[in-house]
Amino acid sequence: MDHIVVLGAGVGGTMTANMLRRRLDRSDAEISIVDKSTEHAYQPSFYLLPFEYMEPEDQFRDVRGLLQDGIEFVHSGVTGVDPDTKTVALEDGELSYDYLVVALGHRLAPETTPGMLEGWEETDSVYPFYHFEAAMQLRDALKDFDGGTFVVSVPDTSIKCGGAPLKMTMLAEDYFRRQGIRDDVDVVMTKGSDAVFGVSPYREKLEEIWADRDIEAKLNFTVDEIDHEAQVIHSEEGETQEYDLYAPVPPQYGQPALTENSPLTEADTENDGEYVAVDEHTLQHVEYEDVFALGDGCSTPNAKTAAAARKQAHVVLDNLTAHMADKRQTAKYKGYAACPLLTKKGKAMVAEFDYENSISAPVESRMNWIMDVNILPSFYWDTWLRGYDPLP
Repeated sequence: MDHIVVLGAGVGGTMTANMLRRRLDRSDAEISIVDKSTEHAYQPSFYLLPFEYMEPEDQFRDVRGLLQDGIEFVHSGVTGVDPDTKTVALEDGELSYDYLVVALGHRLAPETTPGMLEGWEETDSVYPFYHFEAAMQLRDALKDFDGGTFVVSVPDTSIKCGGAPLKMTMLAEDYFRRQGIRDDVDVVMTKGSDAVFGVSPYREKLEEIWADRDIEAKLNFTVDEIDHEAQVIHSEEGETQEYDLYAPVPPQYGQPALTENSPLTEADTENDGEYVAVDEHTLQHVEYEDVFALGDGCSTPNAKTAAAARKQAHVVLDNLTAHMADKRQTAKYKGYAACPLLTKKGKAMVAEFDYENSISAPVESRMNWIMDVNILPSFYWDTWLRGYDPLP
């Protein structure tokens, strides 16, 4: 019997494991999924929690309750992968496989920016909101904030959900307006590139919104160091930005188990060996044919979002099962990603695009807000994660 091992119980890993279990007969394949945590978090809520648009108790589920019957959950951290011997090194042992799906995601690394972790731990003004704890602390900080400079920063690394810092910035501006203190707050977002958002026509629409609402985009500003005592951000370009309340996006990298203890990332020349090197369409490893990868931790040049992982899961499902049966792999990932861009309470637009084109129109609507805040979480928990996705 073949043994399929899935590394990571995030969106991509959980969805793929469940779809594989539904498709493959139990007499044909054993499926194991490995994760260091028993909790699965709905990460898209983290930029909404500070404004009380979602509640913390609704954002976590036990991973084991999300899995189809017949999937083994291995509660352990991954420390390395040897694709030559087809083994996965764990914190407490070793696991062999016939086929491997890698979905370990990004590693949040606030400690790699001098002053960011210290600012979070030692002051009441720095909250890297991609961490759940920081998002909840920012909720409390916003209640006490009565004016000054509010800053969001984007690191010079790939990040999960590139739209999240934009949403944090716009929702904060709207929050200050609703609290009646907008005239007392400067709202700034810094970014190391020359555009607020990289894809047209959404970039132009956002620029229009930000100009109308007096939100400053400080572009070509790459965060280098944070003086958390003086509350000043220093950039690689030699500029500075003062803050009174600061919501940085922490730098994000590949997982050390892969970058340091596995050859799976070595062929990723585009990202300095940070991610599992796969064909951008088939999601099969470029050197090891029994390895597939998806989600934030693979080398595909798409925006890293849950919507992208959802599309990728179907491609991995089809191509892995075809490979197992010695059939031609025909499924192709075309770079699809989607990002609901919440612009203010009750309004959002949806950015959809792939490797080649933008897909949706840059239109703000209340329906887009309802879809993202009220409808998508139920689909996420009850349908997609469980491997039921009739519209791939």
